Amino acid sequence: MDAFTPAQTTELISRIGAKKARTRIDKMFVNSFLGGALISFGCALSLSTNSSPWFQTNAPGLIRTISAMVFPVGLIMVVLTGADLFTSYCMYSVVALLHRRCSFVDLLKTWFVSFFGNLAGVLFFMAVLTGYGGTFEDGAYRNQALSFAKIKVVTPRWHQIFLRGILCNWLVCMAVFLATSSREIFSKIIAIWFPVMCFVGLGTDHVIANMYFIPLAIFLGSPEPLTAGYYIWKSMIPSLLGNIIGGGLFTGVVYWYLFLAGNDVEIHFDTIPMDNSVCVCQQYRHSNHSAKEEHLHMIPSSANVGMSGLAKDLHGEHFKNSTSSDTTA
Repeated sequence: MDAFTPAQTTELISRIGAKKARTRIDKMFVNSFLGGALISFGCALSLSTNSSPWFQTNAPGLIRTISAMVFPVGLIMVVLTGADLFTSYCMYSVVALLHRRCSFVDLLKTWFVSFFGNLAGVLFFMAVLTGYGGTFEDGAYRNQALSFAKIKVVTPRWHQIFLRGILCNWLVCMAVFLATSSREIFSKIIAIWFPVMCFVGLGTDHVIANMYFIPLAIFLGSPEPLTAGYYIWKSMIPSLLGNIIGGGLFTGVVYWYLFLAGNDVEIHFDTIPMDNSVCVCQQYRHSNHSAKEEHLHMIPSSANVGMSGLAKDLHGEHFKNSTSSDTTA
């Protein structure tokens, strides 16, 4: 199977969290801005697909499933371009913190910058491209934007949004975890697709996605009580807290405890010098089992022990002094 083991994947999550914690704040903000804008493409497409009055009346479950199937395009672009999303930081930073590769201040920094960078990117996309752009200005599209926001904020109770937030980011971080374990692009896309489709189809609450849905309704003139203040108290805060628990506890803490607490996990590319980033020298036996020959060749895929760009960026040499083998907390 061409994939990292769960233990190796958790080790990679820790390294990614540590690497992101070292990123300059200005670059982190810009990357988070892009993450917010990219996730908004999926939000807009899903909302547009949901704008089907006949299906909403006669087959609401079917149209919800169909709209959930198109939503993952946003997270796919985020993951494959390396953009930053607050909800995945809930896992990355917690694992790196527990693994003693970043400090609590680093965790707060990454959460703060990514959250407000995502907010800026989502609001830019919402206002400029779909707000003033008029995508949801008339007819069934406007009605769906307003009714969807009401269903997300006004109808449920505060604790229900909080609990949905836990389930949501549990699934989102599982999507990121599975994508990290995959070593080629098609597998990453499939690994992201189904958990994200699940969280959207179940109607859970993603704090960054809601930054698109709810402000869009307010922009279009939603009726009382849906105002900016009501949205922050009734939706943003409970979904934010739920997302932190879902990503930080149910994925970050659990997988750190299972695979990294008290353990050293090596990844195959840690044994290769970092400067061999394009070619690798492999030994193998001929069919007569008589001699070994060394062959220097280009790395066509991840199916061998070659180093990809990710392997060079996340090579164990970068993190040797960041943690100790007796880490237990």
